[in-house]
Amino acid sequence: MDTSESGTAPTADKADASPRDRPRRGRHRWAMDTRPLRRPAYRRLWSSTIVTAVGSQLTAVAVPKQIYDITGSSAWVGYASLAGLVPMVLFALWGGAVADTVDRRKLLLVTNSGIAVTSVLFWLQAVTGLDSVAVLMVLLATQQAFFGLNAPARNASVARLVPADELAAANALGSTVMQTGLVAGPLLAGALIPVIGLPELYLLDAVALCVTLWAVVRLPALPPLASTTARRAGVREIAEGFRYISRHKVLLLSFLADVIAMVFGMPRALFPQLAAETYASYGEGLALGLLFAAIPIGAVLGGLFSGTFSRARRHGWMVIGAVVAWGAAITGFGLSGSLWLAVVFLAVAGVADMVSMVFRGAILLSAATDEMRGRMQGVFTVVVAGGPRLADVLHGTAGTAFGPRAAVAGGGLLVVAVMLGLAAGVPALRRYRI
Repeated sequence: MDTSESGTAPTADKADASPRDRPRRGRHRWAMDTRPLRRPAYRRLWSSTIVTAVGSQLTAVAVPKQIYDITGSSAWVGYASLAGLVPMVLFALWGGAVADTVDRRKLLLVTNSGIAVTSVLFWLQAVTGLDSVAVLMVLLATQQAFFGLNAPARNASVARLVPADELAAANALGSTVMQTGLVAGPLLAGALIPVIGLPELYLLDAVALCVTLWAVVRLPALPPLASTTARRAGVREIAEGFRYISRHKVLLLSFLADVIAMVFGMPRALFPQLAAETYASYGEGLALGLLFAAIPIGAVLGGLFSGTFSRARRHGWMVIGAVVAWGAAITGFGLSGSLWLAVVFLAVAGVADMVSMVFRGAILLSAATDEMRGRMQGVFTVVVAGGPRLADVLHGTAGTAFGPRAAVAGGGLLVVAVMLGLAAGVPALRRYRI
């Protein structure tokens, strides 16, 4: 039976059950659900993420800073972003197929080692004063290629480390850490550059990756399940992943929900203009920093209180509600003339984005079979990375044509309308539950 049509999820891979798994009372009902941390293997994987979530952001700040210092051009910073996006997309799709054919633990060891070596090379070129944009772009492309291979295997492994009823909680824990890194990493980088210099940021990232390698070494083996037939990881297997998505509507709808929210409703390309025009009276620098930080801060807060939703069983409705809430909050942001009200709306959007991430991730892990999880996570990585970049183009164009506030509010309303229309027209997502 097609589980995406029947509205039920298949049983997840077995994980060690705990007698302590009992209903929570009082504040534990709304505080972060930490049950997955009782699983030693998941705890090791999650603990390594705490370090690398911040470390990776050090490099994410250092690369554009170094390119701008060399060229004095923001255009070159944009070209570098594109240089990293293309290999990440290609290798994420291929990496998903690879993750379905090999021991995922071994793949994580190889790819994390590659990312660590790349970080060391970033440090070497900076400390020697090479000042070559070409070298930086090649290193960035290489690093993102390794990341593209790594992410599907890492995300697909979660379903082998925790039971099905803890997938949402595990995703909340992981997403909260990543969002915290998006806030703390850039702030730490800004504080450290004047003290230790830019090259050392790369070195700190490399050290953080060593922690990840140690954690991965201690994971159990994660080979393909015995029922999985041996196969290659080529174009045919990648294409089969897309055919699998087309046959399972709930998976397709989970991807479309993120595309709708991000492409129509992610207004970050307009933050500089809004800071310089609409909120200039508050101080352009302050306004810009608050606008960029508000969504991640809201996501972190949503994660801290994830006990309120991580035990929900109607995962489809949670995704629909979260995307609609995101669109409504973005609309409110677009209509806000006060910076502080705008920040509140963006923070609410961040909470909604966290809920959406948690349940879309849980759907991908529970509705797909283990032999397809790597490829599903590869597509997921591409959608998550590509959607906001498409939004930058769309919102930048719309902001020029209609003004930034009208473009933001219109995009938010479009998210609400399209998501509700999709939910009404295709019932598979509404019916999905575990």
